[in-house]
Amino acid sequence: MNKLEVLAPAGDEERFTAAVDYGADAVYLGRKQFGMRSSPLNFEFEQLCKAVQTAHEKSVKVYLTCNTLPRNNEIQFFERFVNEAVEAKVDALIVADIGLLMLIKKYAPDMEIHISTQTGIVNYVTARELYNMGAKRVVLARELSLDEIAEIRAKTSPDLDIETFVHGAMCVSFSGRCLLSQYLVNRDANRGECAQPCRWGYHLVEEKRPNEFFPVFEDEKGTYILNSKDMCMIEHIDKLAQAGVTSLKIEGRAKSAYYVTVVTNAYRMAVDHYYKDPDNFVLPDWIRDEVYKVSHRKYCNGFFFGTPEESQYYENSGYIRNYDVVAVVERCENGTVYCTQRNKFFAGDTVELLAPSQRPVEMALEHLYDENGEEIETANHAMMKFSFPSELTFPKGTVIRKETK
Repeated sequence: MNKLEVLAPAGDEERFTAAVDYGADAVYLGRKQFGMRSSPLNFEFEQLCKAVQTAHEKSVKVYLTCNTLPRNNEIQFFERFVNEAVEAKVDALIVADIGLLMLIKKYAPDMEIHISTQTGIVNYVTARELYNMGAKRVVLARELSLDEIAEIRAKTSPDLDIETFVHGAMCVSFSGRCLLSQYLVNRDANRGECAQPCRWGYHLVEEKRPNEFFPVFEDEKGTYILNSKDMCMIEHIDKLAQAGVTSLKIEGRAKSAYYVTVVTNAYRMAVDHYYKDPDNFVLPDWIRDEVYKVSHRKYCNGFFFGTPEESQYYENSGYIRNYDVVAVVERCENGTVYCTQRNKFFAGDTVELLAPSQRPVEMALEHLYDENGEEIETANHAMMKFSFPSELTFPKGTVIRKETK
């Protein structure tokens, strides 16, 4: 039985810490150059070195993205990028461009290479050839079914890892190869600058009536004709494992630390639950419900069960958000939980405390105290220190969240 890897995103140091603390087996992240997400803070060289050291101390791997399609004037900077990755001791580089693959083999012959989903791998022949060229792993296109993945697994070397996205935003274009953003606002999606025009609402304009806008309807459900739902496969860990998937990739380097915390934790618990009884896997409702407690679009299963019929959402492009983080636990001492505030809440509010690999604990916080021990009615100052009494203890970093009304 192959060991499933939970692979979490990290857009900056806070998100990296969330991923490592909440159960990721590996983390993927980017730097300022050559990565498909230019908007997050990403990692400077010193930050990268520190992150890799921290991850390795906890037996977590770090994969560094260089999966853009660089132009001629960028190639001169790639040798330094690779050399710094080697110096930082990252575990693998994620690449989409064949030229960059060859340069990695030249500059760092011992570096593990993962082939990005941007390459658009949809068959075993391509996977084989990339393996022959030196790839240790292929990140398959998101448009494949479980049956197709299983065939790729069966017809490639068992030493080749297979990674697939299992959760997060989906792209309306094949494997992320979209030109809409570049055409409309001159932001190249293939260079990490996507403006997400697929999430916009559209109208028609007739050339002789330039100031009249006509709505675009599809089956009269709305105007967001390009807007994809989010992918969610947390209830199908067993089927992913049976298809031969090695790594379960969570999308979201531009998402919040709370998102990374909750979703990573949910998939960690789902995978652990699967291994308790692989032949009779049924995901507990409380684990499934975790992925609904982050900001998300409506969910679907992507292409895993064939061509999706309900993968687009036409009503709007907004997110569903039912919970807010109100605080983070700093420590527990002598029956008191000490915290740092994140969002305003009141004494008497019912909250949930989420610790790594544990079922969330619901609790009414009847009494709150400021850092001087004075009882307060509300925690209403950003990053203020406060405490509350509790017979239960929670580890540092436990997230305290409140359901929004």
